[in-house]
Amino acid sequence: MTESFNTDDEKWMQLAYAQAALAADKDEIPVGAVIVSGGQVIGQGFNQPITGHDPTAHAEIVAIRQACQSINNYRLPEDATLYVTLEPCTMCVGALVHARIRRVVFATTEPKAGSLISARQLLSNNGYYNHVFEFVSGCLQEQCSQQLSNFFKKRREEKRQLRLQQKIENESSKN
Repeated sequence: MTESFNTDDEKWMQLAYAQAALAADKDEIPVGAVIVSGGQVIGQGFNQPITGHDPTAHAEIVAIRQACQSINNYRLPEDATLYVTLEPCTMCVGALVHARIRRVVFATTEPKAGSLISARQLLSNNGYYNHVFEFVSGCLQEQCSQQLSNFFKKRREEKRQLRLQQKIENESSKN
């Protein structure tokens, strides 16, 4: 794991944050990702497993697919960096290894499913993979963490309101 951000990291993470907002607008967990190579965005995406009926449609996977299509290769360029608002899961880490990403910058950790520094540290034993990438966390951490917290707070409130409405309807149908 690298320890610092370069000068463009916040700029690119802002784009990933904007992608996460698109996910939230569709009632998807707000995670966004951007892949940059040569100072240009070559792929971007947001979480869409629910709306896309695709359990693999995590932001990182969507961005990898778009980037690989844009460069006509199943491997990413040697300088490719992924910016993502949440620590990647096991599936996404595997895809990033296969795509040969050089570096991952993520905003906030994912205690339950994070697979770089949280729940699983998949790259800690370099002998398992034929490719290992650098990663750093904490870029725009507060902003991205707040976006996730707000989403789940809203979702919990909507569920509470739905239960309350159902209770009222049940009581009125008894009368």
